[in-house]
Amino acid sequence: MLKKYLIVFFISMIPLIELRGAIPVALSPAEMEFFGTFHGMGLPVLQAYIVCIIGNMLPVPVIFFFARKVLEWGADKPVIGKFFSWCLEKGHKGGAKLQEKAGRGLFIALLLFVGIPVPGTGAWTGTLAASILDMKFKESVTAVMLGVVLAGIIMGVVSSGVFSALFAIA
Repeated sequence: MLKKYLIVFFISMIPLIELRGAIPVALSPAEMEFFGTFHGMGLPVLQAYIVCIIGNMLPVPVIFFFARKVLEWGADKPVIGKFFSWCLEKGHKGGAKLQEKAGRGLFIALLLFVGIPVPGTGAWTGTLAASILDMKFKESVTAVMLGVVLAGIIMGVVSSGVFSALFAIA
């Protein structure tokens, strides 16, 4: 059982997949196969949410304090430069969108940016954008945390409805 929780925990830490991919894997029945490699975990809802949220939030302080500096440092390096530049550009675009839409409501905009499960708008991108926008640490972590919780709820509802429908058909 611990192995299942660890798998879900580590899936929720992966950039671009995060909690949005971990929740469906955690909640889906063991008969469901993902990517031909591993099966759903069939974990209890509350425990799955807690593990996924912790896994998704664990990298946030590191991203906030160090990612921008590391990305700026590596942007002009030969092998990693293109990827680092892409990450910085993603953070800048996310930050610009947030600031454009939010004005003074940056906290709510960041919460919704992270919370609405659209590809590329998770905790990693939201935290990087908050760092680039020079938001305060406590404010940005709180907004990201609430966004992660919102994304988890949305993914749980969507996953349970989709998987229930698929198993009803089969």
